[in-house]
Amino acid sequence: MNITTTTVTVETLNPVEIIDITEEIRATLSASGLREGTITVISRHSTAFVNINEKETCLQEDMVTFLKRLVPRDGNYRHNVSPVDGRDNAHAHLLGLFMNTSESIPFSGGELLLGRWQSVFFVELDGPRPSREILLQCSGI
Repeated sequence: MNITTTTVTVETLNPVEIIDITEEIRATLSASGLREGTITVISRHSTAFVNINEKETCLQEDMVTFLKRLVPRDGNYRHNVSPVDGRDNAHAHLLGLFMNTSESIPFSGGELLLGRWQSVFFVELDGPRPSREILLQCSGI
């Protein structure tokens, strides 16, 4: 078994943003030279997450609207009274209770085994941010 680890960096431009990172994952898998195994995708942040869902513009807009309604940014949260990094981001941490920090995706023949309509997204909940890290670890043969 071989293991390769790569970090992808993205810039986020909006407070809540859904970014398709599927092509970056495919490129990383291709560069690894591995044919069979699993790639793990992990957000290295506590206010940004990884999700597999359908890529469709109106649906992505609906997702952002849903997240903003579910836990409003301007809620009365104790975490915002004295935030560690000066950001009022309790809403982002609370939304994280419903999201995944990572996803593991099998691959075969050097191809991701995603469904026809599936893409992999980086979900920013506390943007904008100049630099966010996504760790990609390929394990296989």
